[in-house]
This record gives sequence, C-alpha cells and structure tokens, in this order.
Amino acid sequence: MAQQQGDEMEYVADDNEMAEVEDDMYFRGRVFGDSESESDDDDEYDSMENRMTDTSAAEARKGKDIQGIPWDRLSISRERYRQTRLEQYKNYENIPQSGEQSEKECTLTYKGGKYYDFWQNTRSVKSTILHFQLRNLVWSTSKHDVYLVSSYSIMHWSSLNSKRSEILNVSGHVAPCEKHPGSLLEGFTQTQISTLAVRDKMLIAGGFQGELICKYIDRPGVSFCSRTTYDDNAITNAVEIYEHPSGAVHFMASNNDCGIRDFDMERFQLSKHFSFSWPVNHTSLSPDGKLLVIVGDNPEGMLVDSQTGKTVMPLCGHLDYSFASAWHPDGRIFATGNQDKTCRVWDVRNLSKSVAVLKGNLGAIRSIRFTSDGQFMAMAEPADFVHVYDAKNGFEKEQEIDFFGEISGVSFSPDTESLFIGVWDRTYGSLLQYNRRRNYMYLDCL
Repeated sequence: MAQQQGDEMEYVADDNEMAEVEDDMYFRGRVFGDSESESDDDDEYDSMENRMTDTSAAEARKGKDIQGIPWDRLSISRERYRQTRLEQYKNYENIPQSGEQSEKECTLTYKGGKYYDFWQNTRSVKSTILHFQLRNLVWSTSKHDVYLVSSYSIMHWSSLNSKRSEILNVSGHVAPCEKHPGSLLEGFTQTQISTLAVRDKMLIAGGFQGELICKYIDRPGVSFCSRTTYDDNAITNAVEIYEHPSGAVHFMASNNDCGIRDFDMERFQLSKHFSFSWPVNHTSLSPDGKLLVIVGDNPEGMLVDSQTGKTVMPLCGHLDYSFASAWHPDGRIFATGNQDKTCRVWDVRNLSKSVAVLKGNLGAIRSIRFTSDGQFMAMAEPADFVHVYDAKNGFEKEQEIDFFGEISGVSFSPDTESLFIGVWDRTYGSLLQYNRRRNYMYLDCL
C-alpha cells in the first residue's frame, strides 16, 4: 500500500468527497461531506446533534432519506447526484487502467436481492478513516454491539440503548498495565490507528508506525504493546483474531514491511514470522487453520501453508494491488478484493481460475465479509456502495446498498442478524445498521 498517505488522502478528499457539489451551488452553504479533520472535537459535534436527527426504519418507510439528507430542499435530486458520483468519482489505482481492463471478465449478476433491511442510521458516532486504502475499522461482536475508530478513539456503540462509550483513547500516552516478555512498557504516544480487529472480549489496534495495542474490553487498561518493526515502511495494514486449532486464541498482523506475524494471545508472544517479496495488505486464515490467503502490493496473491509460510499456489487474475480477503466458513471458498474494482471468488479445489469476478460501481473493493453461516458475502467499495451476495446460490444475485460517503468498514454480527456500515463524512458521517430479513420478522413500528 502507499507508504505516504498525505497526497493520496488529499486526492480522495478533494476529488471524491461530497463537498464538491457545494462548489456547483447545489447545497448553498451546507457542507455535504468535505474531508474529515482530525482537529474536530466532540464538543463541536455534540452541539450539532440537536439539529441532526437519526433515521429509523419506520421513518424510512414513510419516505425519509436513510441518511437524513433533505433532497427536497436541495437544487439537485438524489438520482442526479448519484449519476454525478458515478461519472466523477476517481478510483485510486497503482496500475493505470486496471479498472477498465478488469471489466472484460466480470460475472453477470442480478440485482434486486432483499437479504438485509434498513433498520437505523445514527450520527451519534463518527466513523473516521486515517489511510484511504485501509477500510477495516468497524467490527461487530453481537447484533447490538459494534466497535469503530473515531479519530484517536475506539468507540463502542450499543444499538440496544443507543449509547456510545469510549473504549480506548490513543491521543495521549498509552502503556501496558501488564508485564509480558517483549511488551514495550514505555508504550506509545499519539498512535494513528490504521486498522482494527475485535472478537469476543479482545481488541487489537494497529498503527502507522507498526504499533500493536492489545486490550481486553472487559478489563481496565491495555494488556500489551508492541512495535512489529522499526522499518521506515512499517504501517500495520490489517489484523485478524482467530482461534488456533489447539483452542488458543491468536492474532495475525499484516505489515507494509512485507511481513506477517502471528501472536499467541495467552502469552502475547510472537509464534511465527513470515516474510514475502512485497508489502502485505491483508491476510486471512482458513477455518481449519491450514492455509493463508495473502494479498498486497502485487496483482498476484498467494495461498500459503500457515505452518511453513511456503506458497501452495499463486492467485492469478487481478490487475492491481489487493487490500481485502475473506474465507467462506466451509473452508473451500475464499474471496479477494482489488483496486481493479473487482472481487474474485476462488475455490481451493481448482485455483486455475476464479469461480466468479464481481464488479464494483465506483472503485476498489476494500473490505470483504462472509456471514458465519456462509449464506451471504458483503463487499464494500471505497464509497457509496456495499454489495451483499447470495453466496449459497453461486453469487448470481445481489442486494446493492446505496448511500453517500466514504466507507470505513463493514461487519456482520456473529449471529448474522445485523450488518453495520461505517460512513465517513463531515456532515453525514454515521453508522448504518441493516437487519437480516426474516419471514417471521415483526413490524418494528405500526
């Protein structure tokens, strides 16, 4: 991934943020999504809350925009603005024209699937992004509990009681309160969070300088701090928490220094370290713990033996750099997301070609998630669109979730009942919640 975020982040903010429509006098003084500022504080945001109402499913059924955007008071319709976004959004590519070239192989899919229904949109939590290529900053641990990055804070949002709470603040000094070999007792100051993972009661945050901060959500303080590398190109691109076949809980960090590192969380000890020939942007472990999908700054990905780090098979087909991967719970199917605007679905029994090549509307596929029952797969573009595919029936049909704003992350709840989407935008930044459609579902409101 890009080592320096400054110019590229400006590129995304200046060209793709919704504030561009204000320059066309459509929004007449109302800032519709200019780039997020790290200097924004909670007091400023809280003062706006009275005039910024959330949206419920009942209100949406009555015609209210799910994000609360007052289209009837604007000089442009939603449909026209959507068309403007589709025409003007600039996808970031490391390899020129990769998005255009990839269209030749894309699988024809049918839209109109209805798998998850809109439930609510809350602007009480602001989801933010610090690196434009890294979008794994939203994690759900239950259908009511979600964790996300908001500037220098990691926040918890309960949709059950509509309350937010700060779990960890890294704007100042953070140091471990437990002693473990290899832990940096001096800790860190002003950590810029690049990636996040939360599972059960464990939270792992990765930083721009290779930092790893480990915290148990139900315990005070931080348990472990480590810097994976002092290399100049050190950013932690992704973290995955998983249960080892032995029953122990581990986590795996993917880094820009071309390495992946596996830690035993019981002792917070490094158990494996594999190095590759290009920066690793994302890694996913197969359900049986035997195989790793590794993607990064190379059009080809790799399927790797998790014990030895040796390549089992290259993954050929993508035309640009990849930033997302995920395994289907059956252990046979997995998916990779790329800046060529596609998500490729693979079958380990025949890796000579992809099972499906799924196309985005605007840009790169930067986040992929499967439901725990294997029924659905969600893939998120950089902005505006999350696609939910019927994985059980061959990825032939999809539900397209359509909104406006950069996407900080997507997460299904472990029980598959909820889908959370983080939206990054100064005015309309929020957390979207969709609930799984059930035939026996009760009306939420008369």
